[in-house]
Amino acid sequence: MSAEPIIYGLIFIGVLVLVEGIYLVAFGKSISLNSRVNRRLEMLNKGNSRDEVLEKLRKEMQQHMRARSIPLYSLLADKAQKAAIAFTPKQLILIMVGVSFVAFIGLSIGTATEPPVRILMSIGIGVGGVYFWVSSKANKRLSMLEEQLPDAIELMVRSLRVGHPFSSAISIVSKEVADPLASEMGVISDESAYGRDVGEALKDMAERLDMQDLRFLAVAVTIQQQSGGNLAEILAGLSKVIRARFRLFRRVKAITAEAQWSGKFLSAFPVVALIVINVSDPHYYDEVRDHAMFIPACFFVGIMLALNLYVMRVLTNIKV
Repeated sequence: MSAEPIIYGLIFIGVLVLVEGIYLVAFGKSISLNSRVNRRLEMLNKGNSRDEVLEKLRKEMQQHMRARSIPLYSLLADKAQKAAIAFTPKQLILIMVGVSFVAFIGLSIGTATEPPVRILMSIGIGVGGVYFWVSSKANKRLSMLEEQLPDAIELMVRSLRVGHPFSSAISIVSKEVADPLASEMGVISDESAYGRDVGEALKDMAERLDMQDLRFLAVAVTIQQQSGGNLAEILAGLSKVIRARFRLFRRVKAITAEAQWSGKFLSAFPVVALIVINVSDPHYYDEVRDHAMFIPACFFVGIMLALNLYVMRVLTNIKV
């Protein structure tokens, strides 16, 4: 019984590895965030037409938001949209079911809990594992986009100053920078070539990714289109503002790191102490395990630990 928490953790990690393996097998390493290639240009070089590539990328970028009406999937849709997961919503749901089944088999082999408990735990591990995997993909992708954006805007500024129109500057960015920003800008470039307004396309991209810096870029371009002005100077100033915000964000993150890790440590320490005590002395809690308040006390402690994590996260979540 004392080894069950460790088995739960190992099965959860195994679920994450399984989902990542399925993703790479299904779509190849070119779609992985670890690959620094420009996926859109790679698809074009393979002989796909421009409209086919645009349609495929737009489908990947929008399919999850269209599936928000699916019960429970709405909790995952926003993260999957930001991560640009190539799995369709139905495929993600099937993966949740599959990994839940694998988790149930693992729990049946490695633990002696009752079947209803194993079913609930396997569903929680399957759904939670997929959500954690998608959330980590989304956070990593958004972080990469935030780092790439100032350099991309400066490249636009240089393109505008040598006489290129803004649509050409967007196209240059889509060819010169790496993914994930390259494919995003490539979609905007293709949509502009087919007649869509660039400011509107940038605004939709900013709302889909929920990035404040992209909203600034979309607003700057839209205002310049309506009232005129030197767009190169506007974007140069915007690039400086974004870099200053980025530096400030990193500084705030460094300052609040101690409080964040303190909250994690204070929440994890009782769980780690419980595991160590059960491993070293399995009969330590035998005298109180049958008490009527033991299970309610365990639930109360778990809720307080989760509340501690939430409160510390709120206190250190400083908007920049």
